[in-house]
Amino acid sequence: MSAPLLTELPAGPDDLTVWPASTARLPQGHLSVGGVCLAELADRFGTPAYVLDEDEIRARCRTYRAAFPQADVVYAAKAFLSRAMARWIEEEGLGLDVCSAGELELAHAAGFPPERMVLHGNAKSPRDIELALRVGVGRIVVDSPSEIARIAALTGPAGRQKVMVRVVPGVSAGGHEKIRTGTDGQKFGLSLTDGSAQHAIARVLGQPQLELTGLHCHIGSQITDVKPYLVAVRRMVGLMARIKESHGVTLPELDLGGGHGVAYRPGEPALDLTALARRLTAELTVSCAAARLPVPRLLIEPGRAIAAPAGVALYRVLAVKHTGPTLFVAVDGGMSDNPRPALYGARYAPRPIGRATTAGPVPATVVGRHCEAGDVIASDVPLPADVRPGDLIAVPVAGAYQASMASAYNLVGRPPVIAVHRGTARLLIRRETQEDLSRRDVGA
Repeated sequence: MSAPLLTELPAGPDDLTVWPASTARLPQGHLSVGGVCLAELADRFGTPAYVLDEDEIRARCRTYRAAFPQADVVYAAKAFLSRAMARWIEEEGLGLDVCSAGELELAHAAGFPPERMVLHGNAKSPRDIELALRVGVGRIVVDSPSEIARIAALTGPAGRQKVMVRVVPGVSAGGHEKIRTGTDGQKFGLSLTDGSAQHAIARVLGQPQLELTGLHCHIGSQITDVKPYLVAVRRMVGLMARIKESHGVTLPELDLGGGHGVAYRPGEPALDLTALARRLTAELTVSCAAARLPVPRLLIEPGRAIAAPAGVALYRVLAVKHTGPTLFVAVDGGMSDNPRPALYGARYAPRPIGRATTAGPVPATVVGRHCEAGDVIASDVPLPADVRPGDLIAVPVAGAYQASMASAYNLVGRPPVIAVHRGTARLLIRRETQEDLSRRDVGA
């Protein structure tokens, strides 16, 4: 190795539980993922960098398909999307949930079948809708009354577009108030309690260009309890029953969104997928029987639960200093490549890699390089007492909402994304350079 590197700390047998399944310990404190040494990746591609385990992505797709054999599993592209990711998702038989013309265009260019796409968004632009209609996306989710006439008009008198209506079922769930989307008072969907959803449904049914295939709801993100989903099922089936009674229409589909929680640190809870599938299926069957409805085809939209555990972020230590009782370890990334801690208090478990040490652990706060007091990656985490500049820090569960939410704050370019697969590594997304950033500044 060409630079000083850092080792793992002595830890319990579960310290790799939130890492990709392929993670292995190597001599001298090194770790490998997908058969590739992480320190070698840092030397080859530089830091900060994201590492994505292809086999972990594929395995999680297969787990979802096995748990929900009668449902459509639709990957939420907002978690992370690239041409390679679109190909993996397509090959594993999942659909794709896109939220913009940009995501749609990338997936379409990668060859993803448009009929297996679902277009979301609380404020779809004309370009979003026009592109979706042009390529032939399978579903457009109506999120506001104004979209109904707009989609119908752009579809044209001879066209026919399948749509769903996003309903707010009045269920509060999620790891933080900023990612709870199932209750009134936030920007998504149409309220069940004030009649907005019912009014929108009636309008959609009155548009000959639109085919209402079902209802959609998404109650929040980072949910680790099955119960809120069961409440949502009962309320959505109740609305489907009222639609049949009022309009004589039996809707064939029900999309329950995603939000399935994962563990970011050892010992944290995660949503039990097997329990979710079993209890959702049972609740849907019972609720439909009570409402005298046929069981609709279920759609679910996992994003984080597929991408997050497959990713690892790599950083190099730039500075170490004590400020009062706190040991600050500053790395060469931060909120520009992971804004989640600053946005909603996400907590991670950074791990030193790649240098043997006998120094005992001390509590440290790992911070980023940006000019914000809130640029903190993790607080009060154990690092070796001899941590020093040049050491490597790896952060697991970095595959979702990091690359996709990254920025060029302080004109620091976004990191590369590197795929690892059975002993090989390849670049999926190159590092954003100073030249890239300068080219956008055209106002001399």
